[in-house]
Amino acid sequence: MNPEANALPLRERIIQALRTLYDPEVPVNIYDLGLIYTLELDEARGTVHIQMTLTAPGCPVAQTFPGMVQGVVNQVPGVKATEVEIVWDPPWTQERMSEAARLELGMA
Repeated sequence: MNPEANALPLRERIIQALRTLYDPEVPVNIYDLGLIYTLELDEARGTVHIQMTLTAPGCPVAQTFPGMVQGVVNQVPGVKATEVEIVWDPPWTQERMSEAARLELGMA
């Protein structure tokens, strides 16, 4: 992460880190794809709780992806511990995607 990034609020640094991970089936990062449902943080303790989903329950990375997300977020300066929870309700839909993701996929 570049030095200017450390000047950003912790939440923004975490979002930047999440944007480095891509869904294996869609060429868009998991944040803009809308897979992150909640991002709760306690800055004083450096703890992060993320609720996320996958594009489909049968996603081939369902078992490994939470660990990947946890590893990337734990590298953010100021984060000491991250818990990642996979949830299926509400189900992911394309409406959760950011405008940038839709443009990237030619859907806008």
